[in-house]
Amino acid sequence: MTVIKTEIDGVVIIEPRLFKDDRGYFFESFSQREFDEKVGHVEFVQDNESMSSYGVMRGLHFQRPPYTQSKLVRCVRGAVLDVAVDIRKGSPTYGKHVAVELTEDNHRQFFIPKGFAHGFAVLSDTAVFQYKCDNFYHPEADGGISILDDSLGIDWRIPTDRAILSEKDTKHPLLKDFETPFV
Repeated sequence: MTVIKTEIDGVVIIEPRLFKDDRGYFFESFSQREFDEKVGHVEFVQDNESMSSYGVMRGLHFQRPPYTQSKLVRCVRGAVLDVAVDIRKGSPTYGKHVAVELTEDNHRQFFIPKGFAHGFAVLSDTAVFQYKCDNFYHPEADGGISILDDSLGIDWRIPTDRAILSEKDTKHPLLKDFETPFV
């Protein structure tokens, strides 16, 4: 696997080594040993999968301490624009984001450490999205910032009139009205 550093320390894009032949392809989607060597030690405890249609935007979500989560995400069918926003108080990159297109063809994965809000937008007709978490989900620790906050400067590549959001995701505060739980 190749690890691509981004503008924000700790947020990385991972490209697996693909083995292709006339039968199709094979790749190792996760190796604890290689992840430890190239990214750092994270023990994942929960795998999740969602299926969404074009225009669905999910996020920007996080889990409040003490239930914070790092995530390793990938799109196994279709295409998504995946985004991590730094919400760590005092961070030199607070409020900045990294966006990466994850597709079934590029097989890229995106590692989002603790202290980041995470979201994605579905760019294809449908998308199946998978992610590993290093802590179990706790509904009482749910948090979020508005996925439509213009101050974040995220080009979601979805026209606003085609965006599909959950009711919960329409109620998250803007970054300027947000008090981060991450020190």
